[in-house]
Amino acid sequence: MARAQTQRGRRQCKDDDREATSPAFVVGLGRAFGGALLFALPMLMTMEMWSLGFTMAPERLALLLAITFPLLVGLSRLGGFRVTTRLIDDAADALVALAVAVVAAALILALFGLVTPDMAAREIAGKVALQAVPGSIGAMLARNQLGSAPKERKESPPGFWEEIFAMVAGALFVSLNVAPTEEMVLIAHTMSAWQILGLAAFSLLLMHVIVYAAEFAGGHGPLRPPEARFMGVFVRFTVTGYVVVVGVSFYLLWSFGRLDGTAFEQALEFALVLAFPGALGAAAARLVL
Repeated sequence: MARAQTQRGRRQCKDDDREATSPAFVVGLGRAFGGALLFALPMLMTMEMWSLGFTMAPERLALLLAITFPLLVGLSRLGGFRVTTRLIDDAADALVALAVAVVAAALILALFGLVTPDMAAREIAGKVALQAVPGSIGAMLARNQLGSAPKERKESPPGFWEEIFAMVAGALFVSLNVAPTEEMVLIAHTMSAWQILGLAAFSLLLMHVIVYAAEFAGGHGPLRPPEARFMGVFVRFTVTGYVVVVGVSFYLLWSFGRLDGTAFEQALEFALVLAFPGALGAAAARLVL
């Protein structure tokens, strides 16, 4: 029995080695690099993201990176750039996505003249590490966006917690585009309380319509499951998802120092404004994954 298990383990290692050098793996790396550039390019060309790389509190940047890794592992399970059956394979793909994102960010920042040899190591590391967060998510999503996803991933609909996870990933990714910017805070300051509440209601409506009513590819149709009532689906998925999106908004605003010295009422206004793009990202992620 032990000898048979050892032989199976050796065969599995050989299969993994062949896969790591196969043309499909090389194509996957190419898609990952393209996805990292495509999805992270707006942030690679945003001034606030350049400065936050070395002004952001190191512990908050470290926490963001620490959260990113399990997020990538989950995305690999739901729709990474190859089909996986073991958690260790998902972890390996997450590391590959991070590595590809780091290379892509360092290359583009160097070409833009934003990373130079005379800069301090901490400044270079901070700039590249922060840009690698959205880049790694883009690299992991490249399989679904830039290539054909294997049918094995689509045979059964995702469960409740898988959909919540997908919404967290989508909200985090899209909100990263605007959370560091001054424009987001300016918009919140110019809006009245009623306008912000109206924006929150509109965000809820859009989340539900995009996934259940607009019949986009990957959507769930008018109701999910078919026999469910509208209110049950709306509360269980859409309202819960929106609460999660607002939580993601609070976290990002705190990470970038937007909530430091801010009263709770004003912080809530910032979060509800940021939750608008976050809600669109959450809905889109449910369609993609």
